[in-house]
Amino acid sequence: MNELQGVVREESKTGKKLLFAFPRVGSSLVLGMEGFALFNLYWNGFGLSAFLVGLTQAIGFLVVGLSQFFFGWVSDAKYTKWGRRKPYIVAFAPLLGISFIFLFLPSLFLPDLSDTMMLFVWFFIWDLIFKISYSLTTVYQSWMAEQFIVSERPKVSQFQNYFNWIGNGSMALVSILVLTGYVDDLIGPPRNPNIPIPMDFLLITIVFGVIAIVTFTLVGLLMPTEPKFEIKSNLKENLKIVIHNRNYLRIILMIGIASLAWSIVTDVILAYSQAALFLSGTDFYIIAGVLIIGIFSFLFVWRRLLEKLGKKKALLYIFLFSAITLPVSLLALIEAFPRLILGIIFIVISTGALGGWFLFPYIIYADIAEDDEKKTGQLKAGVYAGFNSIIGNIFQAFGVFILGTAIDALPLITLTGENVALGLIVFGPICTVILLVAYFYTKKYVILDFDWEKK
Repeated sequence: MNELQGVVREESKTGKKLLFAFPRVGSSLVLGMEGFALFNLYWNGFGLSAFLVGLTQAIGFLVVGLSQFFFGWVSDAKYTKWGRRKPYIVAFAPLLGISFIFLFLPSLFLPDLSDTMMLFVWFFIWDLIFKISYSLTTVYQSWMAEQFIVSERPKVSQFQNYFNWIGNGSMALVSILVLTGYVDDLIGPPRNPNIPIPMDFLLITIVFGVIAIVTFTLVGLLMPTEPKFEIKSNLKENLKIVIHNRNYLRIILMIGIASLAWSIVTDVILAYSQAALFLSGTDFYIIAGVLIIGIFSFLFVWRRLLEKLGKKKALLYIFLFSAITLPVSLLALIEAFPRLILGIIFIVISTGALGGWFLFPYIIYADIAEDDEKKTGQLKAGVYAGFNSIIGNIFQAFGVFILGTAIDALPLITLTGENVALGLIVFGPICTVILLVAYFYTKKYVILDFDWEKK
């Protein structure tokens, strides 16, 4: 048992832990696919300019940053008969799933996708709705501190990781094996954005959206309402506390710098494979197998490294690994280099880099919130899980904006008889420079391992 502000919380059964972790399947499916495949679908598939796609996603990141902070704070401040978190989870779950479906299936609703202005407006509106709905994940994650005592949270996080792996693996397979086939059909020749949606892609997209709605709605309805206890929710006071936490601000800046690179890599994986390496058909079955093996292998390696060396040293190794290996994208300039081999190497590197990075943010935020609780006696999980998103999403917005601008602004070059956007190839060295800055900054200024963790 644990006591906070006079409220006694009992130990939780395994069923409750699994129920709480279950929505990670839904969030990984829709959030993962939105980040992994949407740029490729709208730019390479539908033919919308890379600048407009990048601009829309950049604005979306800014909106989600503000939404995450706002709803994290509001859910801390307002206790209802359903508790602090349930109302927002139940309200936003349908919007998250529906906006995902509308984003990936515009031809179900628009009469002519060759009308780029109409397509852009559609993309802009539904991406913003999706990003605002995404803020429910901050409210949901904040709930862990109130539902589970400290000793239970690592186990809950472990269950969340299991469901994350299921969701990410499934969305990656669909993106590589199904969505790329649809994009190939859209490209042609001749290019035709109005071709019928393949039945497998149609059904899978709808199923993914429904899973997101159902998983979050279930956890919102079935989890017990957390006990009522006071949280000092004055926004001005909370911001003062956050701003005076110098290490937290340094961590936010570190995450922001690194996110510049990670947002570029995530957006470009499929576009690089299809539009720079010209992989297609059976190539993607091999790529999909390598990706799944890479996800599980690297998650195991990075987790063991984290447990053995601590969070900071493990993260520094991830930065170095990524900085050294991402310039492999330049090998696409060597026409004699086998395209499939390069695709396999690139997938191994990108899954290794992103798999390591995605282990860290929620661990870091939870530790920072607990470190502050030990000093102030106040658990402000919503504020700490939400405030970081403002700075982090500004950097991510800038990252996707750089990618879209580079693809449109840099010249086309001819490789293996096909035109390739040079911006799709030079992103590797650009990300290397960014990650080296993140490495040296983290090494010098950031604390990720606390003395109380050793007790």
